[in-house]
Amino acid sequence: MSKKAISDKKLLQIAVGKRIRELREDRNIPQQDIAGACNIEKSNFSRLEAGNTNPTLYTLHKIAESLKVDLCDIVKIDLKSQS
Repeated sequence: MSKKAISDKKLLQIAVGKRIRELREDRNIPQQDIAGACNIEKSNFSRLEAGNTNPTLYTLHKIAESLKVDLCDIVKIDLKSQS
């Protein structure tokens, strides 16, 4: 795997985490509430929002359900604006 691919992966993780945080904060939902609803440790959810973990599609689906948004709302990001 090239450095470019690794950095693109990290950018994507950060962008998805930031998007989840934005959606959660817009709804005034504490991290702990979403983490509990998704059966995720709060510390792991915090790492996810910080872009320090690569969530599975199923995890993203559970988060979307908990936020009452479509999955596409979580992954609707522009990586070009992130770099």
